[in-house]
This record gives sequence, structure tokens and C-alpha cells, in this order.
Amino acid sequence: MTQLERDRLVTLKKIQKKLIKQQAGAEELQVTARHLRRLLERLKQEGDKSVIHGLKGKPSHRRMEETEKEAVKILSADVYRGFGPTLASEYLRDEHGIQASKETVRQWMLRGKLWRAQRDKMVEVHLWRPRRSRSGEMVQWDTSEHDWLEGRGEEKLYLIAMIDDATSRLWARFAPHDSTAENMQLLWSYVEKFGRPLLFYTDQAGLFQTAEKRRRDEPGVDKDRVEMPPTQIGRALKELGIAWCAARSPQAKGRVERTFGTAQDRLVKGMRKAEVKTLEQANQYLQEHYLVWWEQAMTVEPSHAEDAHRPLDRSHCLAASLSHVETRQVRNDYTLRLDAQLYQIERSSIVSGLRGADVRVEKRLDGSVAVRFGERYLTVTALTDTPPPRPSPVPKETPAASNRKRRSGGKKSDWMKDFLKTPGPSLKKAIAISNATS
Repeated sequence: MTQLERDRLVTLKKIQKKLIKQQAGAEELQVTARHLRRLLERLKQEGDKSVIHGLKGKPSHRRMEETEKEAVKILSADVYRGFGPTLASEYLRDEHGIQASKETVRQWMLRGKLWRAQRDKMVEVHLWRPRRSRSGEMVQWDTSEHDWLEGRGEEKLYLIAMIDDATSRLWARFAPHDSTAENMQLLWSYVEKFGRPLLFYTDQAGLFQTAEKRRRDEPGVDKDRVEMPPTQIGRALKELGIAWCAARSPQAKGRVERTFGTAQDRLVKGMRKAEVKTLEQANQYLQEHYLVWWEQAMTVEPSHAEDAHRPLDRSHCLAASLSHVETRQVRNDYTLRLDAQLYQIERSSIVSGLRGADVRVEKRLDGSVAVRFGERYLTVTALTDTPPPRPSPVPKETPAASNRKRRSGGKKSDWMKDFLKTPGPSLKKAIAISNATS
């Protein structure tokens, strides 16, 4: 019996012995007069134990022992390996109908040795840059290389992502390579869906800028920076009127880096639960589940409702801009060569000044080739029957050498054999013979 229960018993016995009035006792116990009469009746029937709560010592109807056992059994499966309390509580609620807060699930996982509490580490504090005020003012763009399928698939996947700085709206796709073509595919889908942002913020990878070539032993401090030609993506962004800026550190583009950290935890485990094994299944899960969850849980409202994205106009052609562009010179027979393939310009497309001129050749993402001269596209045909290369000339033997070999049978000549064995005249005699003949 607690001290509070003892005090209540003393007050009830005073009222029972009429040492104090019921009104004074009700005020002392802070109950109504009607409830006080109930307490006096229970004291008369049950004695001193009437002041003890009837449920004391009995298990609560809201106990979680059985639910905890069931939840720990579920989370012990290999498919939930590495799940944190927050993600585990969501899957318990959505997949198994077990309602529990993330803190409750954390305690269950700690007791079940499925989670280990981590000590706080002292890390260097990085001051966060405030968000941009409007959607589309700046979009961070990067690629994450990770074992996304945890060895279930044969191919390696790369996650290419774009996240809006003002709203944290995410746009991403899996790709087999971190190449220019794959990044252009994502850029195409982003611009078609949202429009042209004002700025893309990326790292200093070779996809976005051409590095100046210098010798290793050259300091390069006193030299002025050389203006390098743009990459294919840099050229495409310029044609679409989108600015580009390079981050100087991973912390500068921390929003997209933290996005990859979340994806490497939550997205990997979600695809494990869904048994994703191929690139197509990974992109389907990404679009239908992960990006939907991200839109609902992780995006925020911008400080200004105005959208900074700009629509495409007639001067923009995504197929032309988002392609591999090179310059070629038209030959005298109105042909040009690209990647060891010869193309013939149709007669209907030939105009004055075309012969010997430079044309723009676009190798597009769908595999087709387009040739533009000025503002006009030319009709070209790939030539399949190209003339074979001329064979290199074979050196011929001289007749004299062949005759000598034929006469001697390929042996060394012996016409000077024993030539020096015949004695010649002395020097004095030879001079006399020479003077006589002269």
C-alpha cells in the first residue's frame, strides 16, 4: 500500500467514526460527496484493501509483450537485415499491421539485439547554405556508384539524380554506365517534365568540364587559365540556355550527397524486399515506390511560390542539343565520314557553297545521324558499298639480280677466285711501263 493510499484510508476512517463531516472529508480527498459515499460503502464491505486499485498487480490489457515477440521475429528475417527503427516501424505498420512508434520499435530491437545504440561523435560542424527561394533556381546533379542490388543482378547500376535546392524534389534513374549519353537521357526527361532550370550545380567531373592538360612537374600557379572547349553536356546546356556551376567540395553539394545516403539505406532495402534483380525492375521500383515516398515525406514548400523553370520554345530542339556533336568537312563528291562510316548527301539537299564547307554532324541518342549546314538539315544516306582500300605495292626484283641468281643457282660468285695469287710487276717496272705508254 502506498502512502497516498494510507492517507485516503485514514480520512475515510475519520469520516466513518464521525470525527469529521462528509463534506470536509470530500474536500480533503478531492472527490464529490456522491463518490465519497461509494468509498465508504466499499470500506464497509472490503475493509482496508478497498483503497487499493482493483487492477494493481494485474497485467494491463494494453501490454505489448506478444506484439513485441511477433515484431522481433519478423525483423529477424534476413530480408530486414540492417533496417533501422524508423524504416522498420514503417514496414511493420504497412506490411504486417503492427502499430508502434519508432521509439517503441527501437526499444524492441535493442532488447532483441537487432539494433545497437551508437554514441554521438564529435564532428566538424559545416554551416549550411540557405535554400534557394524558388523552385528551379538551382538543381544539384550527381551520380552515385553503389552495390544497389546487393549482388542479385549480373550488371552494375549507377544512380543518376537531380534534386531541386528549394523544394528537395527528386528526379532520378538507374543506368548501366555513368556516361554522357545516360546523363543526357535523365536531362531530357527532367526538362520535358519540369522545364529548363536556371542553374545546374555539379561536381568537377570530366562529363561537365574539360580539364586543362599540364605536366605533373609543372606548378601551374603562375599560368593563366586556358579557355578549354566545352564537353558535350556543357555544349548542350549552353544551347538550352541553362547555366552551370561546379562545386569545390562534397559539402557544397551536400543536399544531393545526403540524398544518396538515404537511398543507399532505404532504397537498397526496399529493392531487397521487392526482390529486384534487373535494371528495368530497379527503375520501375524507383519510379513507382521510392520517388512517390520521397515526394510525400521529404519535399518542402519553397519560400516563394513562383516557379523559376522556363518552358522550351521553338528555338530549342532536345534531340539536336542532347546529342554527340562533331564538325566534318564535305568532300568534293558531297560525302563526309563519321566513325569509319561514309555518308552521301542527297542531290536535293545540295546548295551553293556546300562543297568543302564545315557541317555540324549530330549523333543522336536514338542512334540516328543528322547533318546541319547553317540552319538547314541535309538529307544523307549511309553508303554500304564503299570502295575497298588500295593494296600496298609489292617490291619487284631487278632483272640483273634475278638472272644472277638463276645462273649461279643462288650460290656466291667465284670469278675473283685465285686473282691475287698471280704475281704482278714491281712498282719500278710499273712506273716505267706507264711512262712508256704515255
